[in-house]
This record gives sequence, structure tokens and C-alpha cells, in this order.
Amino acid sequence: MHIVPATLLSAAVTILSILFVFYTGINVAQMRGRHKISAPAVTGNPEFERAYRVQVNTLEQFVMFLPLLWLATTYFQSLAWLPAVFGLVWVVGRFIYLQGYMAAPEKRGTGFMITSLATAGLLVLSIIGLVQAWMAVTAA
Repeated sequence: MHIVPATLLSAAVTILSILFVFYTGINVAQMRGRHKISAPAVTGNPEFERAYRVQVNTLEQFVMFLPLLWLATTYFQSLAWLPAVFGLVWVVGRFIYLQGYMAAPEKRGTGFMITSLATAGLLVLSIIGLVQAWMAVTAA
């Protein structure tokens, strides 16, 4: 049985997450066209405003997500595939967030919670991995 390296799994999740971020940008551009909202305006039609908020919120989360994914992938060795799983959960959570927010802002909570838990999981794995690596280096 061939086992896929953890870095390859996290690389695939990175590509998925970047595609999702790209999709949110396309969604905003389509909403600008549909509702005739020219840049730099960020207000107007509520559907456009929801798409814009999804994009901005996703970018805000992405800034934490991506470094944590790679810190956890690099340093957390116990269950090497686990960071990629948390990363995939993050992408799914952002999609659920998008679907909920586009339907109605008050329906974004589930996706936000999933995303937050995935980010927190990556933070914990990163800390554990860094502590283990630090201890190994200082013990040598």
C-alpha cells in the first residue's frame, strides 16, 4: 500500500483553499456586474454586499489558516495526515459559510463555527508540533 506524504495532502488542500478564495472573487465580480455596482463601491444591493462580505471574511480567515496549515504539516508528526484533514474541514466550512451567508447573514453561523474549529485545531497541532520539535532540538 502506497501512503501519500503529508506534505502532498496539505499541498492539495492548499490548492483547494486557493481555488475557493478565487471563487469568492469571481462571485463578487459577477455580483458587481449583475447589480451594476462599479468599483470601488462596496455597498449597494444586499446580494452584492453579502458576496463581498464572504470574500473579505474568507480573506481574513485565510491569513491565519494557511500558515497554520503549513506549520502543523511541517512540525506535527504524530498523525501526519491530520493537518490536511483540518485543512479540508476548513475549506468545507468556508463553503458552508458562503452558502449560509448568501441565503441570509444570520445563517452563516454553522460555516463560521466549522471554520473556527478547523483553525483552532491547526493552531493546537502547530503548537504541539513546535514544542515537540523544540524539545527534540534542545535535548540533542
